[in-house]
Amino acid sequence: SISNFNLSFKFIPENELFVIAAKFIQQEKIIGWFQGRSEFGPRALGNRSILANPSSHSTKYILDHYMKCRDRYRPYAPVVIEEKANKYFDINDSSPVMMRNVNVLDKNLVAVQHIDGTARVQTVNEHQNRKLYQLLLEVENITDVPVLLNTSFNRPGEPIVESPNDALSSFSEGCLDYLFLGNILISRK
Repeated sequence: SISNFNLSFKFIPENELFVIAAKFIQQEKIIGWFQGRSEFGPRALGNRSILANPSSHSTKYILDHYMKCRDRYRPYAPVVIEEKANKYFDINDSSPVMMRNVNVLDKNLVAVQHIDGTARVQTVNEHQNRKLYQLLLEVENITDVPVLLNTSFNRPGEPIVESPNDALSSFSEGCLDYLFLGNILISRK
């Protein structure tokens, strides 16, 4: 329950959810994104994710030092609208589960690019994940780039968040700016 944590919350209509999240991302805020059912497998694919601006020079530093506590050489992955992926990455088909490493064509995507200029890209279409797709469209409306940094929603040594309570706990103990728990916007008091 949200009342167990020292957090503020408000309900957001779904049509405003994507606009608000995209504006936060444009402002270089890092968000927790907890939507629908959890994924199964080695990657967060947009339902239990930390999402951020892939063009921000500070995003990787903040995630490495304050949220994920990872070695600096370890890259973060991008998620991109499938039909526009080839504009930003050297890819001509889908990569829905982040299993392909490809060259990054847009050098502004500094937070998702490995030292060798590649990224482990995830493509998404409307049928695979409607909410993530809608968010990417809104991010594109605001930033002109339908790409986000996508990493698993967890802190060091923890599994990916499974339940709303896991998400609230991870958010309250971590450094994310906002948490979108379904259509509830969670922030710090």
